[in-house]
Amino acid sequence: MSAKLLRDPVCFLALGGGSGLAPRAPGTFGTLPAVPLVLWLQTVPWEVYAAVAAVMAAVGVPLCAVAEKKLNRRDHPAIVWDEITGFTAAMLFAPAGLAWLAAGFVLFRAVDICKPWPINVVNAKMHGGAGIMADDLLAAAVTAMVLFAAAGGW
Repeated sequence: MSAKLLRDPVCFLALGGGSGLAPRAPGTFGTLPAVPLVLWLQTVPWEVYAAVAAVMAAVGVPLCAVAEKKLNRRDHPAIVWDEITGFTAAMLFAPAGLAWLAAGFVLFRAVDICKPWPINVVNAKMHGGAGIMADDLLAAAVTAMVLFAAAGGW
């Protein structure tokens, strides 16, 4: 089943190139493809980074909706485009550097896994592609605010 899914371009993207098929912690493994992307985006102008993150979020809604239908399960754990996009967005305001990248990764995954209020409410009430994306984008916002403050923002 997984090889067939990965031949489908929508599923290939939604499943993070197969990283979301990890038998344990698919969300964490699924976030890993974002790491080289973030490292590259930290070298381009901020406006380019922001545009890429916005396009990823916009594309993610229909992408995840189609993948969810193909997998025939609400918010299937193998769908990780939301984690890839969320981590990319979370790092938008963070300083460049491996220490910040690692801190952001751990913090984003912790917030996404624990789903504190109001993320847990959004996760429970929203469905489809928008629901899949929403909780991770909220986790990204929390992560971004903490990293921004830790870096001396505000």
